[in-house]
Amino acid sequence: MIQVAQIIFILSVLVILHEFGHYITAKIFKVRVEKFYLFMDAGFSLVKKKIGETEWGIGWLPIGGYVKLSGMIDESMDTEQMKQPAQPWEFRSKPAWQRLIIMLGGIIVNIILAITIYTIMFSTVGQKYTATNVVQKNGLSFSQVGKDVGFKNGDKIVSVDGELVQNKFNRLIIDVLLSDKLIVDRDGQNKEITLSDEDKAKILGAEGKNFMAPRIEGFKIDSILPKSGAFNAGLKVNDQIISVNNKEFKYFDEFSELITNKANDSIALAVQRDNKIVNLKAKLDKNSKLGFLPGLSLTNDKEKYEVVNKLSFGSALPQAMRESWELLVYNVKQFKLILKPKTQAYKQVKSPIGIARMLPDEWNWEFIWSFTALFSIGLAFMNLLPIPGLDGGHALFTIVEMITGKTLNEKTAGYVQTAGMIILLTLMALTFGKDIYQLVMDKIFTNH
Repeated sequence: MIQVAQIIFILSVLVILHEFGHYITAKIFKVRVEKFYLFMDAGFSLVKKKIGETEWGIGWLPIGGYVKLSGMIDESMDTEQMKQPAQPWEFRSKPAWQRLIIMLGGIIVNIILAITIYTIMFSTVGQKYTATNVVQKNGLSFSQVGKDVGFKNGDKIVSVDGELVQNKFNRLIIDVLLSDKLIVDRDGQNKEITLSDEDKAKILGAEGKNFMAPRIEGFKIDSILPKSGAFNAGLKVNDQIISVNNKEFKYFDEFSELITNKANDSIALAVQRDNKIVNLKAKLDKNSKLGFLPGLSLTNDKEKYEVVNKLSFGSALPQAMRESWELLVYNVKQFKLILKPKTQAYKQVKSPIGIARMLPDEWNWEFIWSFTALFSIGLAFMNLLPIPGLDGGHALFTIVEMITGKTLNEKTAGYVQTAGMIILLTLMALTFGKDIYQLVMDKIFTNH
């Protein structure tokens, strides 16, 4: 329920402020606003009240919101008023440059919101990121898929598409997935790795961003699965395994290799426990696993990798603007990846249901506001797309009108808006359907 509450809160903030951008610019140019809705009121609304000329309300379908402007064909698909003579307070009566500003008002507010949140966060809790140079100190470890596409445990990523790696590890992971050519430092020598679209599909379809992780020396056991080989052997939390069958290792990935392809085998373990060495016998399961989780994730060792820069307000503002711009650029890059069918990146697109499942189980204001800023830039980018039904589609037609001096006739505009809404609703149905299916399947397998 906390995850649901978080996504509703985040969506509410984003939608209200986005639509407020349209509302305030419309009011500045004296355009009548007939409706202002949080969420869609298809068929009926949960709450509504008319104040002045505007009906304010909350719809029942949490997939966005809208403001209905007089004299404009929008999400409401109300074409009746367009048959009447244009009135001075209507959207269609205003100059093209005013209509363009109104259309871009929501996007502008989304960007301002992100900059504001980041400025406040950077000057209070600090600018936080996972340091790439610290994560890569011992090189990186890769999943089997990572190895299959050309990486090797111990590789250090030097450059991505000719650009030296930046010191934000989470960005580096995205850069790798969006790249064409990488240079890695392998045992002191540079090696080139080229990722095809098929390689990216393998990574995204398996672990996604988790396909590479820090190569951590001297891991400890973080938790043990009940009735597992580790449990039956007597392994305990905080134990440190130092050898398998008398073969010592330094990194967790080396431990994994020592037990690979040993399904149902018994192995001898040397374990360091309370400054003593304990010898144990353990049996692997059918997947060559012992049944424990190592304490070597970025989350578990957060203080080891995280950099916190506490900035003054004056320094925070330009950094917040830079952060917002970089996120916008990453949205463009990810969209280009989605448009490549062979990468199958389109399968990773999530609805609010899928996004909610990614949120933490506890209420964390720092995370919520950080996620809201990230989501706000994503919403701004999505609305910039020149798709009929989105702000970018309306803006494109207005820009064409400003250049050519010709206005799209109302009948054609209606057809275009209808086509755009069909495309958007189809995409929403597909993403919601995928996430609902995944949720149901996860529940079924969890219960069995």
